[in-house]
Amino acid sequence: MRARDLVTPFPSVTLDTPVYEAARLLSAQRLPGLIVLDAHGLPLSILPGTQVLRLAVPDYCQEDPALARVVDEEHADRFLRSLAGRTVREALPRQARELPITDPDATVLELAALMARTHSPLVAVVDGARLVGAVTLQALMDWAVST
Repeated sequence: MRARDLVTPFPSVTLDTPVYEAARLLSAQRLPGLIVLDAHGLPLSILPGTQVLRLAVPDYCQEDPALARVVDEEHADRFLRSLAGRTVREALPRQARELPITDPDATVLELAALMARTHSPLVAVVDGARLVGAVTLQALMDWAVST
């Protein structure tokens, strides 16, 4: 099995996409992450849903989870509203990492190794200078457990 056999069209965003819009897309389509494209339409990064949460959850709650409990329920339920006016650029990890990008000929083991190494729930599949789509962790696992 190759990447070309598991790839599906996948939503993408740009660095300037409002991060709240990215959160809505993640939620509406039940996605583990989004492909972030550069100005040429090629993958620049992967935005996992956890990075959106990292941007939305106040630092003090991340540093000391007990402090999250002192926020009243009404405000706690609306924590994503803090994303208003912010962009995908702000949600991306600060440190450069290996990008989970491959070509259509990658094997299932190559895909799995890339996901594991990059801690990414999806791999962008690029053929030449064209984004084909992505292979998700779910698609990879579904195939792997059925064989």
